[in-house]
Amino acid sequence: MSQRKAVVIIPSRLESSRLPNKALADIHGQPMIVHVYKRCMLAKSVQEVYVATDSVKIQKVILGCGGKVIMTSAHHETGSDRLAEAANNLDADIIVNVQGDEALVDPEYIDKAVNTLLSDPNINIGLLVCEFKKRNSPSDIKVVTNENNEIMYLSRSDIPSNSRTNDAPMLKAYHIVPFRRDFLMKYSQWEKGCLEKLEFNEYLRILEKGFSIKAIPVESDALSVDTPEDLEYVRRKILKDKYFNLTQ
Repeated sequence: MSQRKAVVIIPSRLESSRLPNKALADIHGQPMIVHVYKRCMLAKSVQEVYVATDSVKIQKVILGCGGKVIMTSAHHETGSDRLAEAANNLDADIIVNVQGDEALVDPEYIDKAVNTLLSDPNINIGLLVCEFKKRNSPSDIKVVTNENNEIMYLSRSDIPSNSRTNDAPMLKAYHIVPFRRDFLMKYSQWEKGCLEKLEFNEYLRILEKGFSIKAIPVESDALSVDTPEDLEYVRRKILKDKYFNLTQ
């Protein structure tokens, strides 16, 4: 098991409609993408960490902190597509996708993601999930699972519905996504599915093809930085985080 190689790839782009240049947004003296990179480096289960980007500015920042960068096409529509291009020439069994706006990413959860795939050869992809209470938040991807802890559906809408049950419990996708490399390369070649086009979520492509995604439960109040309000939340939260001093 220890001989299986796992790497983290952090897809990152400069463009963002709600928060321009968010990858380079300052968080207590360091760009957000540097915080993400350094926290991923603390994971014990991975041998290498890369940032995959089409931005020379992001490349310069990561190289400046001693990191590794894979330059990719500027035409990718999803982070998974960028991930697959970056992984194409890497020698690794497991590729972990960590979004470049997960400034509070927990390295222990990366280890949990990797170990889930290492412990069961039948799992091709996993997705971390955590409890979530915020309603009417389309920027957050909600999920529902079956009795085998496999994801049944992902949506920007609130699922399950609370139309008949007040405060129906919800789960949110926490975007640490471990793939078996061979499965990632196959998945990246599939055409978009109907539900993916409707929901703007690429993981629905996997469900529509009849494959399963393992849900990996964690406890977290981290969020993906999509808005100025999210950025301010992270700036406050990170000062109390146990990894903050380790990444300065």
